[in-house]
Amino acid sequence: MSSQVKLLGPAEIRDLAELLGVTPTKKLGQNFVIDANTVRRIVRVAGVEAGDSVVEIGPGLGSLTLGLLEAEASVVAVEIDGRLAEQLPMTVGVQADAPAAGRLTVMHQDALRVTELPGQPSRLVANLPYNISVPVLLHFLEHFASIRAGVVMVQSEVGQRVAAEPGSKVYGAPSVKAAWYGSWRTAGQVSRQVFWPVPNVDSILIAFQRHAAEPGDEALRRRTFEIVDAAFQQRRKMLRQSLSVLLGDSATASAVLTRAGVEPTSRGEQLAVADFIAIARAAQ
Repeated sequence: MSSQVKLLGPAEIRDLAELLGVTPTKKLGQNFVIDANTVRRIVRVAGVEAGDSVVEIGPGLGSLTLGLLEAEASVVAVEIDGRLAEQLPMTVGVQADAPAAGRLTVMHQDALRVTELPGQPSRLVANLPYNISVPVLLHFLEHFASIRAGVVMVQSEVGQRVAAEPGSKVYGAPSVKAAWYGSWRTAGQVSRQVFWPVPNVDSILIAFQRHAAEPGDEALRRRTFEIVDAAFQQRRKMLRQSLSVLLGDSATASAVLTRAGVEPTSRGEQLAVADFIAIARAAQ
């Protein structure tokens, strides 16, 4: 690792926030990581190596950004808050040497609206705002095929849901949609005490590895996701009922499910992504 990067501690983070007049808000889901060991752990779990190109969503005051630069990666940081986006290069300029600072690109944009990134990043590493973590994650996987792997820190309940397997109590639409893109696993809990302010929820790391190829084209993905949404909007109902509006009526839904090799009396929580894809193909 490069030794010319100094990570932020609690005092520096509070000083930066005061300098910028930043009061962490629940609306933006801002909880800043104040523990350097946690930052290094995230970078290590993400498998970031020298020369990697990483996209970071919501860098905030720069804790994780500096950890990624310490690992000698290039970082594209996407930040919606103008004050934070403007400050980040200055913070890195103070905390890191010129070569490290030169590997940072900051984009002042809403992560949910970004459709182009410089440098074809191959990894996504982020402390995601709790309120938009799943939509942001799916947006980046949809739009940036260059992203092959990554680790994100999210609210524990959300992370468990994304990484859940069929049949689990927390398995749902986010689980299936995430599985379209790759394989997921939980990669460790994170203490509330490493954040400022201390959140009232637990956090977890989830890691993903993208499939070598996606299971189908964009039209099939959209159709599959429509079916997934319909199945889980009424998750207690049998699929022949929950899909009846989308597919026309209960009889049509039953016929489609039978063609797909799925029992019409099944429920969405029992099906893997391959089953939903089969239904989408049968419904065409």
